[in-house]
Amino acid sequence: MTYLYIVGTVLFTVYGQLILKWRIGKYGELPDGFFEKIIFLLKVMFDPFVFSGLVAAFIAALFWMAAMTKFDVSYAYPFITAGLTLLTVVLAILLFGESFTLPKMVGVLFIIVGVSIMGFGVKA
Repeated sequence: MTYLYIVGTVLFTVYGQLILKWRIGKYGELPDGFFEKIIFLLKVMFDPFVFSGLVAAFIAALFWMAAMTKFDVSYAYPFITAGLTLLTVVLAILLFGESFTLPKMVGVLFIIVGVSIMGFGVKA
């Protein structure tokens, strides 16, 4: 059951990131002027989908806090990093048509291997 805290952190974080990428792209580029940026960000923030992404980030933070009551950060964080990286890249390729290249695949594999080595042997 305690690993569900890690899974919840990953799933809600990925949802939030992907929904933000999808919806913010609909609004165009960030304006140059300071006040125009503020107005732009407020308008985007109140888009219902973007708002759901912000709520998902908050829920992910709650899951992370729960995970921190059960695991050492040095044990849990490699799972978060590997899960976020793999799931975000795969879903970005499938949902947004982002490129699937050999360097990207090798980079993701290095990240997953690296965080696995980092977390190997660390007691929960």
